[in-house]
Amino acid sequence: MTNNVKESFRPPAGRTAGSGSGPTPASGGEAPPAPAALAAKVRTLAPSMTRSMQRVAEAVAGDPAGCAALTVTGLAELTGTSEATVVRTARLLGYPGYRDLRLALAGLAAQQQSGRAPSVTADIAVDDPVADVVAKLAYDEQQTLADTAAGLDTVQLGAAVAALAGARRIDIYGVGASGLVAQDLGQKLLRIGLLAHAHSDPHLAVTNAVQLRSGDVAIAITHSGSTGDVIEPLRVAFDHGATTVAITGRPDGPVTQYADHILTTSTARESELRPAAMSSRTSQLLVVDCLFTCVTQRTYETAAPALAASYEALAHRHSPRTR
Repeated sequence: MTNNVKESFRPPAGRTAGSGSGPTPASGGEAPPAPAALAAKVRTLAPSMTRSMQRVAEAVAGDPAGCAALTVTGLAELTGTSEATVVRTARLLGYPGYRDLRLALAGLAAQQQSGRAPSVTADIAVDDPVADVVAKLAYDEQQTLADTAAGLDTVQLGAAVAALAGARRIDIYGVGASGLVAQDLGQKLLRIGLLAHAHSDPHLAVTNAVQLRSGDVAIAITHSGSTGDVIEPLRVAFDHGATTVAITGRPDGPVTQYADHILTTSTARESELRPAAMSSRTSQLLVVDCLFTCVTQRTYETAAPALAASYEALAHRHSPRTR
């Protein structure tokens, strides 16, 4: 696989296309994430952190009030790491320095003490009663959606929406559970009059990708960020000048090397009774709905008549008596 990068590609702050060296601290010019986004950011980035950085991240997410009261030296001692590791972790999470992270921790602690209901574990046991299963799944879905919304970069989303709204042609790649999400997005875009096709067959995806040019858009959906059958067509589309978008749970994954715009989903926790694909699909569908709704807003003059026409064409199939 080649590592060609088109000249107009501007990777996210702190990254270079094809680096493959894992996440890099964000630049100081970016606004730090809101306190509510901290826990979601930890869940998303923790798998790609070093073990020492994971200890720091888990400590601040698990006890924001306690860590907010600690100096950088105190947190380093608590986690058995170094002051440099604490500072690197703070920067990786999106804060210019440890002081900014402490302010966010204090804000998060205040939110948690404002009367919010106690957390519910999403772990499902074999002998759980049906009512508990329903409650735990509902909580997990809510947490997944909240984490995704908190971590979604609206600047990247807006850029992707602008590209889709003006696209000559749109290709969407996804396999397995992500393939179902790709089909959902493709059908949605078709209904507002855009030329969009979802591809779950890797051979067809590549043969279609070679036809893309500047003015076209290619979207790859992969929770792991490392699905070869999705990365390959995105790379081909990238090399042919198309605008590329990655919807992934791993912002440092290989797929992002070929993405102009990266939309990050929540990193799902896998359990014995609930594969990660189930909850990851929930976060992917939220991102897809955000894309579709914003594109519909942007193209409303043409999208509204197209939607009306599609409803009218299918109306007789939903009536008690078909013609």
